[in-house]
Amino acid sequence: MLYYFFRAIFHGEHYVYENALFRGGCAALFCFAFVLIAGRPAIRQLVRFKLGDRPEFDHEALNILTRDKSNVPTMGGVLLVSAVILGSLLLADIFNFYVQMGLFCLLWLSVVGAIDDWMKLTRAAHSGTRDGLKSYEKLLFQAGLGVLLGYFIYTHGRGNFILIDGAVGGFAEDLETYRILSVPFYKHGIILTPLAFMFVTVLVTTASSNAVNLTDGMDGLASGCVAICALVFMLLCDITGDAQVAGKLLLPHVHFSAELSVVCGSILGATAGFLWYNCHPAQVFMGDTGSLPLGGLIGYVAIVTRQELLLLIVGGVFVIEALSVIIQVTYFRLSGGKRVFLCSPIHHHFHLSGWTETQTVVRFWLVAAMFAGAALATIKLR
Repeated sequence: MLYYFFRAIFHGEHYVYENALFRGGCAALFCFAFVLIAGRPAIRQLVRFKLGDRPEFDHEALNILTRDKSNVPTMGGVLLVSAVILGSLLLADIFNFYVQMGLFCLLWLSVVGAIDDWMKLTRAAHSGTRDGLKSYEKLLFQAGLGVLLGYFIYTHGRGNFILIDGAVGGFAEDLETYRILSVPFYKHGIILTPLAFMFVTVLVTTASSNAVNLTDGMDGLASGCVAICALVFMLLCDITGDAQVAGKLLLPHVHFSAELSVVCGSILGATAGFLWYNCHPAQVFMGDTGSLPLGGLIGYVAIVTRQELLLLIVGGVFVIEALSVIIQVTYFRLSGGKRVFLCSPIHHHFHLSGWTETQTVVRFWLVAAMFAGAALATIKLR
């Protein structure tokens, strides 16, 4: 809204407000301040509604280590999602297709996460169990979102390049951009068929959403790692949205994707502000209400910018967390009850090994920062 307000006043493309990266930085500052100011009253409301979490693990020693987290309010993701939406509406081009689909992705997964959190809390209060949505139910909703996103992104990409009469549009040099799978260290990328594009979109959306959800197990861990990922993709969105810069770096140029820099800036500011209250000892947890939509939105941005494989490097901590769970579960079933790690996800393994919670979180942040630096370095290595 502010974007169009400034356009109506100044009428010119040479003004700084036209730069999406600048507005992304403004969105980060705005969302940080918003969460910082709104955080305390929001936490009071969560406490008033008796939304205190009661974390339980299949490991007695871990339950002892985390006993002080009982009754800390959860569903703080409502604050995060609200900040991202508000920051995007204020500072992004709200008529931009990619911004609209990003907010749709955010809302879809936040509703799924909120239902899951609410079921866990209400069942814990009445029956003592913490069962939320079944795994297949969450996967069904996530895959359904991936199908919708894949269809509309692919269709919109074709619309940018093909006229109604079938002739090539004004961006002939980028005709294949909307279906290129960009590969780190490889300058040409891989052309995807429509079916392959759909499969990749479903896989990335589902995997990134669940990976962030698995990482959200310690005070500030997921928030800090998401903030680092958001910063990297804020830069990548600006690069892929600029034809000259993308061409020099041999990256796919995705028209109008630069506006997603504002969405990523909003994520960065919101998660940084949330860390104010989520750092150890946490005053609030984001819950599935925050982790599912944030992870899904990061995955969506990677899909739009055609950097799905680079997401594996940028979000290296999330990949490690998800792999630790897969390895643990698989080995447990195949070995008849034996374990590779003391507990999974892997951050609990280090906690049980003797690291304090703060040491574990800060060290994982450092690893996430190293992954982010490595991902940015690969842009020049093609």
